[in-house]
This record gives sequence, C-alpha cells and structure tokens, in this order.
Amino acid sequence: MKKIFFLISVIALIAACSSSDGETTTSNDGYDRTALLTHWANDIIIPSYTNYQTKLNIVASNTTTFTTTPTEANLVVLRASWLEAYKAFQFVSIYGFGKAEDIYFKEKNNTYPTDATGINTNIISGTYDFNLISQFSKQGLPALDYVLNGLGTSDAQIVAFYTGTNAAKYKKYLTDLVTTLNTNNDIVLNDWTSYKTTYIANNGNTITSAVSITVNDFIKNFEKEVRAGKVGIPAGVFSGGTLYPEKVEAFYKKDVSKILYNTAIQASQDFFNGKNFNDATTGPGLKEYLDNLNVVRSGQNFSDIINNQFTAIYASNALLSDNFATQISTNNSKMITAYDVIQQNVVYLKLDMMQALKITVDYVDSDGD
Repeated sequence: MKKIFFLISVIALIAACSSSDGETTTSNDGYDRTALLTHWANDIIIPSYTNYQTKLNIVASNTTTFTTTPTEANLVVLRASWLEAYKAFQFVSIYGFGKAEDIYFKEKNNTYPTDATGINTNIISGTYDFNLISQFSKQGLPALDYVLNGLGTSDAQIVAFYTGTNAAKYKKYLTDLVTTLNTNNDIVLNDWTSYKTTYIANNGNTITSAVSITVNDFIKNFEKEVRAGKVGIPAGVFSGGTLYPEKVEAFYKKDVSKILYNTAIQASQDFFNGKNFNDATTGPGLKEYLDNLNVVRSGQNFSDIINNQFTAIYASNALLSDNFATQISTNNSKMITAYDVIQQNVVYLKLDMMQALKITVDYVDSDGD
C-alpha cells in the first residue's frame, strides 16, 4: 500500500526509542476496541458502502433510460440521482484504507477539478483506461458533473450532444463513467465480506492496528478532503490569497457546493459520535472512547467541545452561498471564516484527541495544523 514506506520509517523510529527508554506503542487503556471495530464495520462502514451502491445503481438505471431516450426530462432525473450518489460518497470517503486504498477508490471517484479538455479528448478518441493515474481527473463523480451539467448552458444544449453527430461516443463515455463507479464500489464492498474478520481482529493500539488506521483516515479525510479540498484550496488559503473558484466541488452544477460540504461534515460528525448509518442510534465511537477515558478540558467533556465545534461549523456554513464559486468570487471572507472554524476541529481531532487516545499520525502533513 502507499503508506507502507512511511509506516516502516515510523515503526523503526518507535523501535529505536523503545530500545533506549522501554516505552511501547501498545496502550492497555481498558476500552473495548473489539466492540468499537465491530460497530464501525457492521453498523457504519459496510452500510455506508451499501448505500452508495444503491445510489449508484439508480444512476446506472437512469443512465440507461437517458441514453436510450435522450430528453431534457430524463436528463433532469439522471442529474438528480447523480447528486444523491455524490452525497452518499461523502460517507464512504472517510474510509480510504484496505481495498479502497489498493484500487485508488477515492481518487477514481472524486478527483477535482475534473479535466474537461481531457474528457472531450477521451470521448472523441474512444480510447482511455480509467485505471491509469493520468485518467483520475477524467472520471468519477466530477466527470459526470461535466457531462451532465457542463457541456452547455441549457439542458437543451446538453441533450444535443447526446443526439448529434457524436451522440454514440457521448453515450458510451457516460455509460463507462457510471459502470466504472459501480464496479469500483462493488470491489470494495465485496472485499469487506472477508476483510471484516481481519479488521475486527486487529484490535490493538499500535500504528498498524485497525483503530489507528481508521482514525487516521477519518482525520486525514476531514483535514485534506473536507477542510482543504472543499474550502481551503478554492478559497486561496494555500496559494497566498490567489483564488481558484473553478476548483470547487461540483463546479458545473454550480449550486450544490454547500450541500456536499455540509453532507461531508455530517458524515464526519456521525462517525465521531458512533452513529449508526441506517438509524439515529449510536454505539461505540470516538466520543464514547474519549468519555470512557474521562478526557476533560476546563471541566467539560472534550467530546462535547468537539461536537460544539461541529455546531459552529454548521453555523458558519449557513452564511455561505449554495454556490461556492460565486461565494469565493463575490465575498471570499466568509469562506475564510468557514475555513478557520473547521480548522479548529482539525486541531481538536488531530492533536488533542489523537494524543488522548495515544494514536500516532501516520500520514505526512504538508500544510500545517
């Protein structure tokens, strides 16, 4: 896997420290990590992938209807199902380990900004291999955004591409995009059938344990994909104030940036609280773990401080336009404020929570906390 060289280095460093001072990476804190992993696998992770599969199947069905009968009405239905699938993806984006990491699941699903020029070249040539790294930006949900929303300025103009001279090529590319999304999700979901047993059994608290890997991926997704990708990069946080409104998620749909962002925040908070994916009940989770260890700050449960910050994130998001590209171009200060508010929870989760749980950060941080 991609993390292996970094992990080897960290493990070697830990081993060197252990030989000199007797410290160990294992923490016997008394918390039932087997129950935690069982809940994560059975009630959160697998149901999240199953839901995404259901949404993608609807997209596939609507794609068949649209390519068979390319009308504006069928385009509207297909577009709506694409958005539902995009929202469902926010819940599986958290889990970039195991088979998902092996097949570059996240990169193939949601690399943006999408390469519109490259997509057009693919369509006309009819030759492309979505397994190539060079094709990550020409597939997935962002590529669907382009071919469903960005080919023209009106639905009539978009439909014309699916009825005109190159209609067969556009239909094929659309179908291939959807089929690839379905295939990749099926691979990951099916793998969980056997992987689950190994995942739950790996219940220690070393850097390669399932708890460590899952928590690291949760925080990495929150920091890199949610905070930086959806807000920080387009708002110019990492480019010295140079703005990139064209780099927002779902750029061509225009009015769903905030929907996807809020959905990702919800997915992150739900995971933190151990909320079942399919209902409102909660089980073992990071909140319970922190409470079990009696992690308190200024007389308040630290888990409550984190949840209060999630509430603050929603409040700052409420002030944003549904279209982040417009928000950045007209009043970027609100985007910067939204970034600062989510950044505070990055600090709480990545620094304070990880330290309390004695979990080591296993990914390279290039933009600071």
